[in-house]
Amino acid sequence: MPEFSLIREGEDPFALFAQWLEAAKKGEPADPNAMILSTIGPEGFPRARAMLMKSHDERGFVFYTNQQSAKGDHLRFSPKVGLLFFWKSLYRQVHIEGVATPVAPSESDAYFASRPRESQIGAWTSQQSRPLESREAFETLLAAQTKRFEGQEVTRPPHWGGYRVAPLTIEFWSGHHHRLHDRVRYTRQTEGSPWSQQRLFP
Repeated sequence: MPEFSLIREGEDPFALFAQWLEAAKKGEPADPNAMILSTIGPEGFPRARAMLMKSHDERGFVFYTNQQSAKGDHLRFSPKVGLLFFWKSLYRQVHIEGVATPVAPSESDAYFASRPRESQIGAWTSQQSRPLESREAFETLLAAQTKRFEGQEVTRPPHWGGYRVAPLTIEFWSGHHHRLHDRVRYTRQTEGSPWSQQRLFP
């Protein structure tokens, strides 16, 4: 287990997250930007799935998806979400609670244009979360979309785009031997308001 270091009093949570993410990029073997997104839908049960965070700043944490998927349905029902970053090799995790809102179309366009062509075509092909007859049926649809865009730019599907989670709570957990962990929670009332810090028992 890595050496334990205390989270300092009064640290800016966005700056601390950026520091931890940079450490994860050096120490985590795969996808240091992976996170668990938890949502609540009309059926009342929480649902969690692994996502990739694509950007972050003081406005929040951004991910992209098919907005007609199950997660899109959940986000329309309730924009309140939880995010969890777990960097096992570093014995660190960050839990975030906040409100998800769609990013501007221009922001989604810019990110979509940066994706590999195969991923762009996949976004047109997949009716994410909907029933699929067979893998062969999916590959037939993929071939059709590949042919459709042959020799031309793949534009962003209207149902595909990003969400930004503006955090109201950011909790940092740093592991230590014998479960003597360090745990600090930052909270604020509204986006843009000052943060308050509270150290928690591990």
